Amino acid sequence: MTELLTRLLDAALPHVAFDGWSEATFRAAVADLGEPEALARAIAPRGALDLAAEYHRRGDRAMTKAFEKRDKSGLRYFEKVALLVRLRLEAVDPEIVRRGMALFALPQHAPQGVSLIWGTADAIWTALGDTSEDVNWYTKRMTLSGVFSASVLFWLGDKSDDHQATWDFIDRRIADVMSVESFKAKVRENPLVSKLMDSPLNPLKRIKKPQDHRADFPGYNARH
Repeated sequence: MTELLTRLLDAALPHVAFDGWSEATFRAAVADLGEPEALARAIAPRGALDLAAEYHRRGDRAMTKAFEKRDKSGLRYFEKVALLVRLRLEAVDPEIVRRGMALFALPQHAPQGVSLIWGTADAIWTALGDTSEDVNWYTKRMTLSGVFSASVLFWLGDKSDDHQATWDFIDRRIADVMSVESFKAKVRENPLVSKLMDSPLNPLKRIKKPQDHRADFPGYNARH
């Protein structure tokens, strides 16, 4: 089934630039493969929407593999974050992404779009070896989701050579996030704040990383 989904997505991509992530694209991909439509519907019951979601996840997987192969010695932490965001953008085609944004901007598909962005943020933090178990697990992904979304929008409109303006933009956004994290760390060093944070009455102490973290993605669809 996974192999067929890969083939179906590959067959759909040439049609997306012309017909978007639409029913026409899905039917054309099925016809190109020569597979029964019923079988294609079994692995992609929502048609092109499922293919668009799989294209996004394919980008996440490509990013992770590219990061694993990179020599990261000498890179500071924020540089690794920026590198992952850059690798994620380099893993996909701008026009295909633009068409995907049009699809996920529709109200009925917005929750899926939010879930996919959250999934990308989770993939980045996982690649970095994130060990947070409390509310920070959520705040890290929420913050990075915003950074990634803004970076995608900037990237799609970037006309600079080799997208240099985008890479600079990413560096600035990541630096902003790191400065906030540094500020939070300094605040926690205050004895009074530390005592309040460690208090059993602190409601944030009850927030823990989910066991099945995908089930806690905003807009998560249990079937996909």
